[in-house]
Amino acid sequence: MSFNRTISNGDLAIVYARHDNMKPVTVSEGSVLQNRFGVFKHSDWIGKSFGSKVFSNKGGFVYLLAPTPELWTLVLSHRTQILYIADISFVVMYLEIVPGFVVLESGTGSGSLTTSLARAVAPTGHVYTFDFHEQRSGSARDDFEKIGISSLVTAGVRDIQGEGFPEEFAGLADAVFLDLPQPWLAIPSAAKMLRHDGTLCSFSPCIEQVQRSCETMQSNFTDIRTFEVLLRTYEVREGKMESLEIDGDDGSNGSLPPCKRRQRSDGASVVSYPSSSSVMARPCGEARGHTGYLTFARLN
Repeated sequence: MSFNRTISNGDLAIVYARHDNMKPVTVSEGSVLQNRFGVFKHSDWIGKSFGSKVFSNKGGFVYLLAPTPELWTLVLSHRTQILYIADISFVVMYLEIVPGFVVLESGTGSGSLTTSLARAVAPTGHVYTFDFHEQRSGSARDDFEKIGISSLVTAGVRDIQGEGFPEEFAGLADAVFLDLPQPWLAIPSAAKMLRHDGTLCSFSPCIEQVQRSCETMQSNFTDIRTFEVLLRTYEVREGKMESLEIDGDDGSNGSLPPCKRRQRSDGASVVSYPSSSSVMARPCGEARGHTGYLTFARLN
């Protein structure tokens, strides 16, 4: 999966104002983008490289970024609950996906995971993703075309829980991913699709789903393991440390340069240290908690 480094008319770009303010925009000569930073002309973007800093009529600026899977996950339209970067990276690693793999996925949902799977199997592999909801599958197909991965992904409409995967894939899949309400109904079909030593992953939000899925896996799979991935993000920024006053007789902080020495009413000497700037790190208040459980297994 690759991008032209130069932005052309009709390209999709991620307009980045800050980490929590991004928007996908299709570049169209003659169009403009308006936000609180001003008016940005699309014609000024054409010919620039992805990653460029562009300015508005007011002097405000944004960055134009390529639609990588990581950024697309953060800006896509949520037609369903999606997987985020922490779970996605874990899935790609533990399914051992490499270029040239054939991967089966159900359901497609909003296509968040699918974009990362496509990059992992590129340039010679392929992802076949299925969803029972026709409109949702069609919207995902449009998104794949928009971000340039349609040659790596085939989106189909099928009830995998009720019908299983198409027989044409029997014994051909290197990995299978399930994100279904009742994954245990699709696990026998997934086992038929996998090559010898192929890997399966099932994502479930509830532990009861995990328990039932694991029971079903035991007949055809080994090395069954379940994980919960919790990501804690830290915010790093420059801040001011408050001024400090200590007893002048305490030599423990003698290495600090004093700003002012004064006497209290009781006659004791007090040393005042000024407030100073420092880089601080603290956990973000918006950190996500539980998303779901990832159960992996290897075909016997």
